[in-house]
Amino acid sequence: MPSYPHRTTREDLRVPLPDGTELYARLWRPATDAPVPVVLEYSTGRLTDWTATEDARRHPWFAGHGHAAVRVDARGHGNSGGLPPTAASADLLVEDGAALVRWLAGRPWCDGRIGLLGTGTAGALALRIAARVPDAVRAVVTACPDGPHRLGGAVLAADGHTRATAHLADAARPPDPLYVGDDWRALWLARLDALEPPLADWLDAPAAPAPAAAVPTLAVAGWSDPSAAAVLALAERSTAAVPVRAVLGPWPHGLPDELLPEALRWYDHWLRDADTDTQDTGALATPALRSWLGTRWSADDPWPSPGVREVDYGLDGPLRAAGTASEDRWVRVRSPQHTGLNAGSYVPHGRPADRPPDQREEDGRSVCFDSRPLPEPLELHGSPALTLHPDPASGGAMVAARLCTVAPDGTSTLLTRGVLTLPADPVDPAAPDPVLALAPVGATVPPGHRLRLTLSSTYWPWLWPDADPDGFAVDPSRSTLTLPVHTPATSTDAAPFRSPTLPLPPPLHLTEPLTARPERVTVHDIGRREWRTELSPATDGTRTHPDGLVRAEHTVTAYRVLTATPLSAQARTDRTLRLERPALGWDITLHTRTELRCDATHLLAHTQLRAEEAGNVVFAKEWHQRIPRELP
Repeated sequence: MPSYPHRTTREDLRVPLPDGTELYARLWRPATDAPVPVVLEYSTGRLTDWTATEDARRHPWFAGHGHAAVRVDARGHGNSGGLPPTAASADLLVEDGAALVRWLAGRPWCDGRIGLLGTGTAGALALRIAARVPDAVRAVVTACPDGPHRLGGAVLAADGHTRATAHLADAARPPDPLYVGDDWRALWLARLDALEPPLADWLDAPAAPAPAAAVPTLAVAGWSDPSAAAVLALAERSTAAVPVRAVLGPWPHGLPDELLPEALRWYDHWLRDADTDTQDTGALATPALRSWLGTRWSADDPWPSPGVREVDYGLDGPLRAAGTASEDRWVRVRSPQHTGLNAGSYVPHGRPADRPPDQREEDGRSVCFDSRPLPEPLELHGSPALTLHPDPASGGAMVAARLCTVAPDGTSTLLTRGVLTLPADPVDPAAPDPVLALAPVGATVPPGHRLRLTLSSTYWPWLWPDADPDGFAVDPSRSTLTLPVHTPATSTDAAPFRSPTLPLPPPLHLTEPLTARPERVTVHDIGRREWRTELSPATDGTRTHPDGLVRAEHTVTAYRVLTATPLSAQARTDRTLRLERPALGWDITLHTRTELRCDATHLLAHTQLRAEEAGNVVFAKEWHQRIPRELP
């Protein structure tokens, strides 16, 4: 155990909610009789196994630096009581979180000051709870708050059904008898009976507004994470009354260890009295946005930065499509349906196959607009935008855009991308042209490289294909790519971040499969003109926990599409989870599957759940859903 300013203790708690439901919690706190501030992480994860390793590394570290750290399983999850909230009761998680905050503030070991911590879904939930009880929550640290399930009017294929399958499987896990006792089975069967697949509710939800902070907030993400835009939106809304500090770096999804000292500094500033508890941490002296630009850390204050200027690249001038006849006004885009196979993962988790590979194959399936070689380095910092003048006959088509940098040897590296569904109804000629927003980017393009903008009419398996395979046409002379160009002299270099020395987690024995599957494999069946992609996450394998729990997981996600037939697209995820306690004779297996197909107007979802106890089926259910492609 590393040496910290405070010795720590750990205990498990039951937190009563106003309706009598009890939440399962784990508390690490300094070994002192004096009340201290609390850092709360409240999640639908399962703290006794799924998040146990990270919890055991990070929360004792916060406690060793003077904060009580509390990790709580949400209602209907893990070892907490109650049923998993449905779409109709989704706000219950926020209400429970608010009640949890107030309960913690009343504990004798808490001085009444609460900070929230969350990653992904829990990161977005922390922002909502803080908005519900801003009088009780003093500060938030949010990492990678969840992104949308639709992009530019198109429906996500990547991650959506996989996440929905994982969500269903996780909610179907039984309470652990080692921590709950003999009541686990009754609680489990009630939980299973209440479950509903979440995908339809996710896709039926209207687009959420850009997130705002209700209390001082530190927001963190990686540039390649879909939450990067949300982090920039939080930074843009920073005020003197509710300050926000943001960090965007070269990280996968999650809260990187390097940012834990920043989180501690943020909590120390807002959860302590600077004149009595500690010296000024300097948290507010940090710039509004610190970001990695490929060659350096940049510090920009304020954000948006006055050092970022918009530079226009016309698609018939600085960028130009090779081979386009000069007398043809329109450039036509009609992509094969497997365009997008080299997109990489929608939510990167740091695995090698998550990263988009060389984009030359994708470029060959798209229409490309190239610049001349750059005479000097070009820093991009912010959100590019593409203004398109489409052929009126292209109404309803999907436009996928990628921005790449092309090295002298031809290597094409993805910088950012975006999608837009063109209006289906006739457009008023006097109306402004549609604008496609590309994801934020922080990068430095070396001299001698070229910029490449590519357009395609499909992007599978990230997005469900348009039913019409004819694509679209644009007028390059009236279309413009606007890039956020950063002037290095207008910002200072920020110091790099350093990982702290964290406690060693409890020993976890991993038995990997003898025949491990590749993370990602693609097969082209030339005779059928079919492309198939299979993904298998690195979480597969059997893990034996220090408390005797044996947890085995196996997941396979598959996509298929015929080259010229958009409505042939299919996606499926199979997930098997087994939980065993040999000493108790406890043996649970969960099988979940989500299959998706599409027609011109709907996604057709078939979801299956089967739960077994000691090899005997105790619950089985199937759901068939038709989910509209377009919001009402």
